[in-house]
Amino acid sequence: MRILVLALSFLTALSLRAADADAAIRDAEHAWAKAVVSRDFAALDRIYGDKLIYAHSTGAIQSKPEYLERLRSGAQKYDSIEHESIRVVMYGNSAVSHSIVRMTGVSNGKPFNDHVMMMHVWEKEGGGWRLVAHQTTKLPQ
Repeated sequence: MRILVLALSFLTALSLRAADADAAIRDAEHAWAKAVVSRDFAALDRIYGDKLIYAHSTGAIQSKPEYLERLRSGAQKYDSIEHESIRVVMYGNSAVSHSIVRMTGVSNGKPFNDHVMMMHVWEKEGGGWRLVAHQTTKLPQ
């Protein structure tokens, strides 16, 4: 009986930890969107991992410095990023989030209103979560 109680306690603790991690990733997703829209470069520097791979729906791939420069220059500007859904899957100290997102803004001087499927890879580092990979795919309008 004691082993059963210990096993149930362990499973409950794991379940609570997974729920906490899921909520932390969802919070990180919303913090990322807020920082991009508000052009909060200090926050984005903390959010993006140093080895970030940022793959746009156009096929362009950028590093962290390249993407931040694109935002700073105004070549890419977001007016809104709205998550319609977020699914999180944990892998130890990493997490994959799959979202359906509506993004609006201006890219290379042209307005966009994109409905995209977005995949993010998050890595736990120094007690927080850092975005290390981003990939979007445009969905049919």
